[in-house]
Amino acid sequence: MSQQQPERPSVPIKYGDFFNVSGELASEPVAPQDAAILQAAEAAVLGNTPKGAPAALVKSAADLNEQRGVVGHDDMTAVVRDRGVTITEAEVCGYRMITESIGGQVIGQFGEQVGEKMTDLTSTAGPDTVTVGEALEATALSAGDKAVDEGDAAAIQAAEIRATGLGHVVPGGVGAEAQSAAAYNRTTEDESKKTKLEDVLTDATEKLTSDKPLTLEDAEGVIYAEIRNREDLVPHVGGVAAAMAAGARSNLEK
Repeated sequence: MSQQQPERPSVPIKYGDFFNVSGELASEPVAPQDAAILQAAEAAVLGNTPKGAPAALVKSAADLNEQRGVVGHDDMTAVVRDRGVTITEAEVCGYRMITESIGGQVIGQFGEQVGEKMTDLTSTAGPDTVTVGEALEATALSAGDKAVDEGDAAAIQAAEIRATGLGHVVPGGVGAEAQSAAAYNRTTEDESKKTKLEDVLTDATEKLTSDKPLTLEDAEGVIYAEIRNREDLVPHVGGVAAAMAAGARSNLEK
């Protein structure tokens, strides 16, 4: 006679399962009242709760946890209860950038061009169209004496990936060179010996395996990459993100 197997306990979905967070928040099960607070915050700041935004993700996870019986409908995680949620807006390089955080840890960033939806905007190729490579080279002129850091490297890598369409950084390419420069600069105290943006981005077009006309979607991806890799979440003035945004807007006006 077969014995009935004991029922396997349900495992809760935790914040660390789908957000890049750490510490106490990463191990916390997603709770229904967390979602309610985040949805209310999005509605207050944005006027709605956008599809695919953090509140929608938290709501889906909380609903599953409640169905599994691992959280109650009125439960709220300690981090949300004690440290709260925040949503901030900032205009960066002509874009309205939204940053959402729980307990001081960023769980999502998204945005649109001020006054228009970025997904509705494209640029077409023409004789005077700015390419991704040319925007990188423009950075060598506008901020060439800046020492390369992680934010710059991330933005350059994002730009290279969009230019080539390969979906990855090319070994020995401009993105890999930028990452190597950032790593070298971290261990170099003498500012005069650090690798500068002009060292990496002069002749950037020649370092790309292929190039393409710069679009607002490309610029958005580069801006996000740079912001995510800066502690203050602000791109460098005249840096890679700024050059990409300027080039994309120029293409749109042609």
